[in-house]
Amino acid sequence: MVNAVKVFKKTAPNGKITVYLGRRDFVNNATTTEPVDGVVVVDNDYLRGRKVYAAVTVTYRFGREEDEVMGLHFSKEMLLTCQEIYPSMEKLKTTEVQERLLKKLGNNSYPFAIIIPDNAPCSVQLHPGSEETAKPLGVIYELKVYVADNVDEKPHRRNSVTLAVRKVQYYPLDRSNRQPSTLVSKKFTMSSGTVNMEVTLDKEVYYHGEQITPSLVISNSSRKSVKGMKCAIVQHVEVTMTNAQITREVASLESNEGCPIQSGGHFQKTFYITPLLANKSKFGIALDGKIKDTDANLASSTLLQEGSDPNDALGIVVSYSVRVRLNCGTLGGELVADLPFKLMHPAPGSGKSDSGEDLVFEDFARLRRGVSVDQHL
Repeated sequence: MVNAVKVFKKTAPNGKITVYLGRRDFVNNATTTEPVDGVVVVDNDYLRGRKVYAAVTVTYRFGREEDEVMGLHFSKEMLLTCQEIYPSMEKLKTTEVQERLLKKLGNNSYPFAIIIPDNAPCSVQLHPGSEETAKPLGVIYELKVYVADNVDEKPHRRNSVTLAVRKVQYYPLDRSNRQPSTLVSKKFTMSSGTVNMEVTLDKEVYYHGEQITPSLVISNSSRKSVKGMKCAIVQHVEVTMTNAQITREVASLESNEGCPIQSGGHFQKTFYITPLLANKSKFGIALDGKIKDTDANLASSTLLQEGSDPNDALGIVVSYSVRVRLNCGTLGGELVADLPFKLMHPAPGSGKSDSGEDLVFEDFARLRRGVSVDQHL
């Protein structure tokens, strides 16, 4: 349907409580985080004086489940927040989608908005190297809405709804996009002169699927020759729970154009390279989304809040760099330059609207993706 607004829906096994979400991704712009908002429909006769709570948990799995032996666990689950959403939820400033849902669903529907801490980690998943792994690696968020007598009561599966949500980052529209560059040099043992290389990008931030264009300027004042060059996009992943560092090439090109660059030579070249998910079978590559999702892409660069200490970052921290290598021969070795940049999604335009002609409901258990993200719940 043209201009329809998709709404995700899931009902508890007992059929007494249903949750509706207008979106599954909640955006952090390195300053604030959007709340997890939606509408819950509950049978008042079923409540019998009990309350409805909404909780957001984050599971941090940093090792494969099949490797957990002798009481060793490679996951940590944390409750970020738990709020009473009925009957004592404070008056909310509802979104347009919530208003339309409330009108459509009737008197037993109630809006909610759950605040996620700004310093909570972004949703990132690591490729386990095999698609047969039981549970995904990385940072996974879940929203659980349930009925209970009090906040300390453990929710029961039959009267609760669990939905997978994601915390994502977009590059803020008001941030500058400078032009980064780096200059590296290499001296040789028992040989005078140097090989100099300057690498420049036309901007600091690239969007997923966009072509990256590093420009090289090579000056050889040594007696060695440059025999070849390689340009690669490198993804750097830091797993803060274990202080593990993972580095993977997600795109690469080799060239012998202009080679060999002899002593006194000067050469310029621009590479055209696009980092894509073509080699996602490599263990440790960080993704935005599930491994089997048709719309999964490389994880976005992690943006830290202004003024925050990088050492205080939580979860999985992702960054990218252009790495250029010059082959200076067997005895000369390599000259390597790393130039950091950011790979992100653009912030949604201000013209985006939720005022579609109609609401289209999609059951969480029948998602368009290959395997439902909630299937294991």
